[in-house]
Amino acid sequence: MAVLYLFHISEDAELLWRLARASRDIAQLSGTSEEEKKLLVYEALAYAKRALEKNDSSFAAHKWYAICISDVGDYEGIKAKIANAYVIKEHFEKAIELNPKDATSIHLMGIWCYTFAEMPWYQRRIAKVLFATPPSSTYEEALSYFQRAEQGKTYLKLHNKKLAAFWLVKARDYPAHTEEDRQIQTEAAQLLTGFSDKN
Repeated sequence: MAVLYLFHISEDAELLWRLARASRDIAQLSGTSEEEKKLLVYEALAYAKRALEKNDSSFAAHKWYAICISDVGDYEGIKAKIANAYVIKEHFEKAIELNPKDATSIHLMGIWCYTFAEMPWYQRRIAKVLFATPPSSTYEEALSYFQRAEQGKTYLKLHNKKLAAFWLVKARDYPAHTEEDRQIQTEAAQLLTGFSDKN
């Protein structure tokens, strides 16, 4: 982490978004304490924001700004999380517009859509009280973006068992490199087990 600090005053957008990603990656490590994780999440957001200020045409700066705002939402409560949802969507859409081949931005936009398609009724009620027009989406919109485990989950919601099984097996069997990958594998395996039990 000391090495990252050497670059914290950089004015280069390409370096700044990479610092945001590195700070977030360290926050995601299983050995990172909750206190340190929170500091790293806010640090990552500060780097991503500066990257955008330096180069608004960088798809990666938009992508990492959206990711970091989402992470910060975990510490700021439901009202902030819903308010940030609009900003997150806007920056993922801009990242996709600037680089339509970036699979990560497309995948994360799928997660955004899935999350709001699946939002429980009570959260929708809260969102309607707080905002005239709360964020919304559909499973069909999510499906247009999804990759890996989320694609399988969406097919399950759409009752397409054959495609759900296909994508869940792909997600389960995909080599895990990070803690997040392992979580996706576990979730896909659990969904497949539940799916098999019902047949």
